[in-house]
Amino acid sequence: MHDKRGTAAMNAAGVLPNFHGVAVHDAWAPYDTYRNATHALCNAHVLRELQAVTDHNPPGQTWCWARQTTDALVDLKNLVDAALATNPQAKHNTLARRLIKRETDYLRFTTNPLVPFDNNAAEREIRMIKLRQKVSGCLRTLTGAEQFCAIRSYLATAAKHNIGSFDALTTLAEDNPWMPTAR
Repeated sequence: MHDKRGTAAMNAAGVLPNFHGVAVHDAWAPYDTYRNATHALCNAHVLRELQAVTDHNPPGQTWCWARQTTDALVDLKNLVDAALATNPQAKHNTLARRLIKRETDYLRFTTNPLVPFDNNAAEREIRMIKLRQKVSGCLRTLTGAEQFCAIRSYLATAAKHNIGSFDALTTLAEDNPWMPTAR
């Protein structure tokens, strides 16, 4: 019992100030003051909040971000439950452990708007050299492969900045290459 509600009361109880485990809680701000603990947020709480947002969705609107988030969380829970219940094979177990261990990295796109959901664009850029090797059978020399990659990279970067290939190559040939600005 304490006459205060919050950090003062929790400190007086003496548990959380020295807690080094995983504290599962409802995102109440005073819990975040305990830096020794690893924090996990209660998904039952967030599902109730998401349901409230869904319930206030305008009539006739079929898509709601809160419903989509709810579905994703429930699907993830079901996948984890199924994985734990079936004692997955080593390959699948490794995937499940990596998803759990690297969750923050997999979800980085949700907290940083500059991070894309996938690396498909980067892989698309290197696919061209593989296609060229497949069509011609090989790249004749290492120098030729390096030159091809340099030109391809230059054009791909220019395209991402809405610079057409012809314009980029023209300024390059005129010894005045277009250069991206650093962010």
